Amino acid sequence: MSDSTYTTPDWFWEAIDTKPESGFVDVEDSDINYLYWSEPGNPGLLFVHGHNAHAHWWDFIAPSYKDDYQSVAVDMSGMGDSDHRDEYSADLYAQEIVAVADKCNMGPDTILVSHSYGGIMSIRAVAQYPDRFKGLILLDSGVKHPDDVTPPEPDRLARAKSYPTSEIARSRFRLQPPQQCQNQYVVDHIARTSIEYIDDGFGWKFDEEQRSRMKAYEDLEADFRSISIKCALIYGADSESFSSKSAQHMQSLLPNLEVTELADAQHHLFLDQPVTFMACLSKQLDAWK
Repeated sequence: MSDSTYTTPDWFWEAIDTKPESGFVDVEDSDINYLYWSEPGNPGLLFVHGHNAHAHWWDFIAPSYKDDYQSVAVDMSGMGDSDHRDEYSADLYAQEIVAVADKCNMGPDTILVSHSYGGIMSIRAVAQYPDRFKGLILLDSGVKHPDDVTPPEPDRLARAKSYPTSEIARSRFRLQPPQQCQNQYVVDHIARTSIEYIDDGFGWKFDEEQRSRMKAYEDLEADFRSISIKCALIYGADSESFSSKSAQHMQSLLPNLEVTELADAQHHLFLDQPVTFMACLSKQLDAWK
């Protein structure tokens, strides 16, 4: 059964009413923001967002795990409330992920839950710091089969960089890569948390130059092959960014990879099917206890 609905369910209000605390950690002269819903004590669960996204994408997911896990979400540099950089790299993003885990006193039993672009950066993190984390759960992310092509992103040059009101800015919000999401209440929440006041107007919380300033990451496949910790993949059955062919390709590179296909879900799978996704994530976490 699909989770899709045009009404806002009670569980969603309860989740976003569970407000996180925030903090910063310095990584190579940039302040990296993070959110946390629970204090140290339980095993760690560190959520890593996708490209041009931010930690508040997890506002309706992370609270469900705060009683059993130390739930934390990072804003990677150039996105959310973290600083922008003159140059970005997979190595820097790996440092940021580890730095947040260290700052929050998350132990080596921490599991990364990483979506899209964040999954790619998390692969670098676990490859460079093989003893720092217990496991990695990739969400519609990883080493794609050569036949899988990522849908083109909207032309950013044609998009206004600021809007006169927050309402107009929110109305212009679109998911990237482009897709429809029937859970409008989720999209509306993400839109509200994706804008900030800039230059006498309202704009997006990401660095427009991030992609052009990003150093090429050429070791993805080698890094993925090198993973020695537990690793799982959850991908959307209807994703245009990630296919079953890519999932099979990844299993050929890492035979111990655990794979789950989420029905009626696209690339932004936890937006499309939040309840089903959380059940799937919980099942995976329980299997690793």
